[in-house]
Amino acid sequence: MSGPVGERWLRRYRDDDGCETKLVCFPSAGSGASAYRTWPAGLPSDVGVLAVRYPGREDRFGDRFPTALEALADDIADALGELTRHRLVLFGHSMGASVAHEVALRFQEQGRPPAALCVSGRRPTHALAGRQMISGTDEEIIAHVVSFDASRAAVFADPGLREIVLPAVRADYHLVDDYSGGPRPLLDCPVYGYTGDDDSEVTPEQMRRWGELTHHAFRLRVLPGGHFYLRAEEAALLADLRDVLSDIKSRMNTAS
Repeated sequence: MSGPVGERWLRRYRDDDGCETKLVCFPSAGSGASAYRTWPAGLPSDVGVLAVRYPGREDRFGDRFPTALEALADDIADALGELTRHRLVLFGHSMGASVAHEVALRFQEQGRPPAALCVSGRRPTHALAGRQMISGTDEEIIAHVVSFDASRAAVFADPGLREIVLPAVRADYHLVDDYSGGPRPLLDCPVYGYTGDDDSEVTPEQMRRWGELTHHAFRLRVLPGGHFYLRAEEAALLADLRDVLSDIKSRMNTAS
């Protein structure tokens, strides 16, 4: 994990010897690890905050995009496998929720499931049928992004920035559309769901179906806002995650 392969896939916003729990965060489509740069300030000092670095953006701009979401999960699980020696919690938003879920399953196949999976703003794997396909022309993709994230409009209006940002968005949208999901083994860890009450991409009822994918407990928290509720509601989200992480720590310490 400390080698060049693992480090290429991970940005450590906080991770020292006192971090008994590692929170690994998975970005949404078109986003990068920097989406989680502010999170350490809102979480306990004994929680490591690490973010996955997808290829083709930010400081991996020259790396090839993955060919499929499952292939991306394979690469991440291979690169970060040593993290499973720690108390590991995965958090993913939107596309990142599907990637985090697939990585959790791969860790579980190795006999080392995470302590918990936290999923945000995304239908569960077995409930993707009938969803809207989001790939299309570049203009259609941009219109879809801006429809729930108006802050990106200025980026796409600038030709130079558009050239930098659009390829990752386009590649991720194709990953999401090509990912058919379907039945998966049940997880041997609790699942915590989060969503905005006005999210055009997923309803609270659809989010509750994540509870069908675990042998353990499921709990959903609905916060105000749309698909990117977690920006305006970051303080509330992190407050809830603090409680989740505390409960996980207590439960695992009791079990040991």
